[in-house]
Amino acid sequence: MKTVTGDERLLINEIFYSIQGESSYSGQPCAFVRLTACNLRCTYCDTEYAFHEGSWMTVGEIVARVLSYPTQLVEITGGEPLLQKSVHPLVSRILESGKHVLIETGGSVDISVVDPRAVIVYDIKCPGSGMVEKNRWENLDHLRDHDEVKFVISSREDYEWARQLVTGNKTLARHMVLFSAAWGRLSPAQLADWILEDRLPVRLQVQLHKILWGEKRGV
Repeated sequence: MKTVTGDERLLINEIFYSIQGESSYSGQPCAFVRLTACNLRCTYCDTEYAFHEGSWMTVGEIVARVLSYPTQLVEITGGEPLLQKSVHPLVSRILESGKHVLIETGGSVDISVVDPRAVIVYDIKCPGSGMVEKNRWENLDHLRDHDEVKFVISSREDYEWARQLVTGNKTLARHMVLFSAAWGRLSPAQLADWILEDRLPVRLQVQLHKILWGEKRGV
């Protein structure tokens, strides 16, 4: 096993302390580490500033910042955090400090090498994202039981596409499945009505941070 020295570097867009707005961990204080760069261009993306902006930091520096926040929950996000190979020693170092780590990934990058102690929030891209062809379907075989699967729903077409996938895929039945209405495109109430009508075994997710603070950058 490779020794993690803390000298590995990552391009970091921002590190901040806020309320977790998504996943089954919604509502909890959380330290966020947002990595720079993304290989996708989703039509509803709300973090385009993370495509290019950032500063280099060592794993040791990032861990020190994360440990300064009074929370046990840490999310590694982006952009697409798994594009940078040094994210893996970062995740392991944070886990070894006793923190609980979430990794939010867009589903186009191999997840088989992710530390199994982390929780992956796996975003399957619906047609409305414009990125459906980027879904890496073989990743579903590498999800662990504690990982969560997310669909961002922009329209009835997206909903029907996701519904058929959820009801027809036995692998997804093992996981927490989250349906989230794309901000400004679909009413969460409308999405809730569809879920109830179909008795779909999923969890409705709202972007709590946007309800609290609007579309303010950094949360």
